[in-house]
Amino acid sequence: MGAGHSHHHHDHSARGFGKAFAIGIALNLGFVIVETIFGFRANSMALLSDAGHNLSDVLGLFVAWGGGALALKASSDRFTYGLKKASILAALANALFLMVAVGAIGLEAIQRLIHPQPSKGDIIMIVAAVGIAVNGLTAMLFTRGQHDINIRGAFLHMVADAAVSAAVVFAGLVILWTGQRWVDPVMSLAVAAMILWSSFGLLKESVWMSLAGVPAGINVDQVEAALSDLDGVEAVHDLHVWPLSTTETALTAHIVTSRADYPDALLANARAMLHDRFQIEHSTIQVERDHADHRDC
Repeated sequence: MGAGHSHHHHDHSARGFGKAFAIGIALNLGFVIVETIFGFRANSMALLSDAGHNLSDVLGLFVAWGGGALALKASSDRFTYGLKKASILAALANALFLMVAVGAIGLEAIQRLIHPQPSKGDIIMIVAAVGIAVNGLTAMLFTRGQHDINIRGAFLHMVADAAVSAAVVFAGLVILWTGQRWVDPVMSLAVAAMILWSSFGLLKESVWMSLAGVPAGINVDQVEAALSDLDGVEAVHDLHVWPLSTTETALTAHIVTSRADYPDALLANARAMLHDRFQIEHSTIQVERDHADHRDC
């Protein structure tokens, strides 16, 4: 029997975030400039490392915005699913940006520990406090759409930055109270550890999706069982599930039935169930009759 397709109600959540990305990029780029200037004036590794991290976030926001926009491009003869994978690649690039930032911050902080230098705690505190406001506001722009790892990557960047800025404020306060030079680089190492912890999940999931792994939240055994439970289904085989983008999932499967008069209704029921229960929008299902060998590929 012919295959049934479902290509309706595509989730284009990234479409509504263009303004959020533009505002976030403008705010953070401006803050990077301010933080760099005052980081040198205060001779603060914590401020300079945070500025470097914020710059990586600006690049990350650009990549996430571009990836989301490319994912909305229509299909073509060469890209029959469009460029939906671009959003996955953007999330992966964001995770890699964070890893590079961690390495750079950690290296410079270790050098400062070996050769400590005086820092101006009052300037550190003021600039970092502004950073909390800027990053917190930007994070709020991405609070919705957390099911999209591309948007979640942008959100995590901003939340991590707000937490980092709070840590830098604390470092400035300690420097003012005690005059201890080691506080600044130690706080930079804490910043690097925080970034590493917050970004590991994003890296793992984006790599998984890049390799066409089954998206988080979908259990293939449960999908197979749900298809098998449909009225008229005798067996399910050749079942494959993979991500088309950070928000859309595809499925192919062979369904075996002995009811010659039933394939159209069976396909409709299967597509509706996959959409409602597993949020699988793109399904291609082959209906077979009396198939003796149901080995999975």
